[in-house]
Amino acid sequence: MKKVKKFLTVMLSAILAVSLLAGCSSKENEGTNSNSGAETKEYAEDVQAIVDRGVLRVGVKNAVVGFGFQDPLTNEYKGLEISIAEKIAEELGVDIEFTAVTAATRTALLDSGDIDCVLATFTITDERKESWDFSTPYFTDYVTVLVENASGITSLEGLVDKKVGVSSGSTSAKALVTAMIEGGFISEEGFDPETFDPSTWTTGVTFQQYDDYPTISTALSAGEIDAFSVDKSILAIYNTDSRSYIEDKFAPQDYGVATKKGSGFSSFVEELITAWIADGTIKGFVAENSLE
Repeated sequence: MKKVKKFLTVMLSAILAVSLLAGCSSKENEGTNSNSGAETKEYAEDVQAIVDRGVLRVGVKNAVVGFGFQDPLTNEYKGLEISIAEKIAEELGVDIEFTAVTAATRTALLDSGDIDCVLATFTITDERKESWDFSTPYFTDYVTVLVENASGITSLEGLVDKKVGVSSGSTSAKALVTAMIEGGFISEEGFDPETFDPSTWTTGVTFQQYDDYPTISTALSAGEIDAFSVDKSILAIYNTDSRSYIEDKFAPQDYGVATKKGSGFSSFVEELITAWIADGTIKGFVAENSLE
């Protein structure tokens, strides 16, 4: 009888030990993903919506080599901004969907919710920051001007009384007028940075606005305009043996990831961009795309 009691005692002890171990194991696994074993992340509501959807929708350029360019043969996107967008999607564990945007369409698509963010050589300005959030800049460029060599234009001074092609919705026209005023080439009379409108500006230089860069380049070749002004990195694809940049570059342009104002996704993106700048990830993307 004593042997039976001893056996039962040992068995009960063993069962209790197994139960305790199972409980500990269960607690240790709390907060982990049951499928992968990875820690479950808590996201802001709008970020979680992207995760649940399984797709990050990004507005990008499709004709700016080095930043956002879609290969016409393979339809694949390449460039600095493409790499950054893909890495954001990787952080979220979702697929990515690119939408080609222009300076005139990118904010409308962001406001409507058709895209989650914009990485499209989008210059950060105080005015724009009133309507959208921007990440810390991942690249800084400058505005300049491209001309046909036959025009003989080599500087800002040569643009006096000329017509310049710019992209609708861009800041290039205002930057050019500011530089020409500061250089003493045109009058500042009537110039107000807050209300400047390239379609009505006629003092010393005029502007023609277009929906996309290829159309501006074609207009330059056809003689419809005398010059093409935008960020130098964008102009690079349109520079040929018969064209040249003027000697002046002006108005530093900081590019940032644009997201909806006050969104949780804004904070999420900002943390990623600042971390990737610090650890050299962004610098690596810049080098890969020959933008140094």
